[in-house]
Amino acid sequence: MKNLECSLKEEGRTMKLEVKEVNDVQRELQFEIPSERIAQSMDEAYKNIGKKAKIKGFRPGKVPRKILEENYTADARDEVLRKLVPKVYHEGIEQEKLEPIAMPDIDDVSFKEDTITFKATVDIKPDIKIDGYKGIKVKRKSTEVTEEEINKTLDYFKASAGEGKEVDDNFAKSMGYPSLEDFKKSLVKQLEVDKDKHNRADIENQVAEALLKKVKFTVPKSLVKNEIEHRISHQKEQWNKQGMATDEMQKKEESLRVELQEPTERNVKVFLTLNKIAELEKIEIKENDNVYFKVMEFLLKEAKWEG
Repeated sequence: MKNLECSLKEEGRTMKLEVKEVNDVQRELQFEIPSERIAQSMDEAYKNIGKKAKIKGFRPGKVPRKILEENYTADARDEVLRKLVPKVYHEGIEQEKLEPIAMPDIDDVSFKEDTITFKATVDIKPDIKIDGYKGIKVKRKSTEVTEEEINKTLDYFKASAGEGKEVDDNFAKSMGYPSLEDFKKSLVKQLEVDKDKHNRADIENQVAEALLKKVKFTVPKSLVKNEIEHRISHQKEQWNKQGMATDEMQKKEESLRVELQEPTERNVKVFLTLNKIAELEKIEIKENDNVYFKVMEFLLKEAKWEG
């Protein structure tokens, strides 16, 4: 832990700050805001309250400070906390030259007598070291469709059409094709497109796995948590549309949360690694660009293709 006392009086700012390194990607900041700064903020708070305060016998903006203190102390303290805590937090981040990657967790907020203290826990960008990402070995599977795959697909159509249905020209016509041969040709094209998509995903997975073997860093918990919450929120919308009961939904949510933990952590690790490569290679990432696809495109151009 290192202790820092920041006194920026020329800007009207004073605070005490202790920074604790929880792990590679998390910092715990303990703030103490001294009396002189709080007094200034309380003055501003009472001025704002005085403009709107309705006290019998006084016009708005003309209520004496003592009367305001008797009636609006809690409001003034709330306003000071609401404005001062985030402001001081950002000053601390700036002072420490930290790069938060998510909103901080603010807790242990205390406003006793003339001192405010609070703790901010924040995840920062991990320090990723990687090389050897050019020339990753990849192998693309064949898109050739086998007779077995065609027959399995025909069986699926047959089953959906009802038992006892013969797979012949009449069956093909019922599916909207002149003959069974035409239907099979169409199936082959569809299966090739599906296999092509799966093969592309498989190649990207080969690259991702190779990258994960080359890096070692702590994944920020906040990124994993946010991604899991996003996916669960989307899934709950689907469950609601299906009319799922609340208790059943809660059980499924708990199970899904556990199920998503490991793959989400992996995906976040891959994403951060790709971002680092984009930075190292100076790959231009525009506002609407997909970082994953843009960097993956670069890596596949640089890959060593086998087979």
